[in-house]
Amino acid sequence: MNELLNALQWPAMVITLTAAWLVASTTKRKRQWGFWWFIASNAIWIIWGWSVQAYALILMQTGLFAINVHGAKKNESGTSEHE
Repeated sequence: MNELLNALQWPAMVITLTAAWLVASTTKRKRQWGFWWFIASNAIWIIWGWSVQAYALILMQTGLFAINVHGAKKNESGTSEHE
């Protein structure tokens, strides 16, 4: 079980990089997918962080989760702080 939890960091890393690429898109639909991929990566990082007692990582991922939910909602509604 410990090996499985330790292996979670690799898909989490790939998902995080994919999410960053999608969020950087000029296409609204790709950005929306990017936020949801980021949310998935936040959950995986939290699980992995818990397994290795990386509490700062867990706290950071929790904060990023909230930011990504906010970003997904803003992208969905089509509004921005600058409009």
